[in-house]
Amino acid sequence: KFAEGQPLTHSEPARLVELPLNAQLDDVVGGLDERVTDSDRMRLRRGILSHADNNILFVDEINLLSDEIINAILDAAAAGTYTVRRGPLTATYRSRFILVGSMNPEEGNLRPQIMDRFGLRVIVRGLTDRQERLEAYRRVRAYRHNPRRTIAEYAPDTSLARDEIIHARNVLKQVDLPEDVARAGLDLIDALSIDSLRAEITLFEAARAYAAADNRTAATLDDLRIVAPMALRLRRSSFMTSYIQTQGNEEQEIHQALSSTISPPQDQP
Repeated sequence: KFAEGQPLTHSEPARLVELPLNAQLDDVVGGLDERVTDSDRMRLRRGILSHADNNILFVDEINLLSDEIINAILDAAAAGTYTVRRGPLTATYRSRFILVGSMNPEEGNLRPQIMDRFGLRVIVRGLTDRQERLEAYRRVRAYRHNPRRTIAEYAPDTSLARDEIIHARNVLKQVDLPEDVARAGLDLIDALSIDSLRAEITLFEAARAYAAADNRTAATLDDLRIVAPMALRLRRSSFMTSYIQTQGNEEQEIHQALSSTISPPQDQP
């Protein structure tokens, strides 16, 4: 192909990679390939995190995952790569993915470490309109009866949404965040007493993305107003507020003790 001037690589559409709740650590990060152990050969197989590279990683009931799998996701999401070591074999895989998770708060809380990795947080409530609930039932029934027909029926809408996302991603590089919008966002975060720096990153990037989806090259205050609930909810921590206050009191006591026990340095002539 190189000699003929043909491209050696090609782009593939992003796909959804699901991490099942019963997945083991070797399934997530990778491990020894059992298919070749019988032939006196050793080879590592890729894990789910590696398959999720440049794709969307979806985790249902993410609050029920074990700590070791949560830690693996955290490391991979932070570095964009991870390394697997199994005996004498070592391999490093890329894992740059968009993390999407769902959970039922009644079944347990999500660890703060993994919660901080989610930029946008959405609270889903049940449908209240009777007609919408009936339509939801009809669609579920139609999909169970004939999945292919249902998918084909909504294919034009799916294709339109895909084209809009592709166009917005191309426009996003040109979208600017005006100074007045940035200052308004900082004032909002200060008013809510949010400490995490990811609040600004998520808020401003979400505002730019919303403007790009609307085919505009500058974010506005209206964009900020729309994305703020998703970007800023569930970011305040009563524990951290109490902890910082306690540390502030201790810091004040230390300075008072220093003033009463150690005299300040004398000015040199």
